[in-house]
Amino acid sequence: MHEAKTHLSRLVEEAAAGEAFVICKAGRPMVRVTALDDAGSAPPPRRRLGLLQGQCQVPDDFDRMAAAEMADLFEGLEQRG
Repeated sequence: MHEAKTHLSRLVEEAAAGEAFVICKAGRPMVRVTALDDAGSAPPPRRRLGLLQGQCQVPDDFDRMAAAEMADLFEGLEQRG
C-alpha cells in the first residue's frame, strides 16, 4: 500500500499501458488496477425524456405523502402506526 501511494503516478501510467497491478495491504490483495478499455471511457447513453409518458401516474399529494412520518424520523420520534 505504501509503495502504491509513493509511486502512484508511475503505476497508473504503467497500468494504462496495459501492465495491470495489484495493491496489497499487510500482504493481502485488496484491489487490481487495470487500464480501461475504450468502451469504459465512452460517455453514458443519453437519457430519453418522456420515455414512460402516459404509462405512470403520480398522485397530486405526492410531495405531502407520509409527511408526518418523515417529520418524526427527522426528529427522532417513535414511528406512528
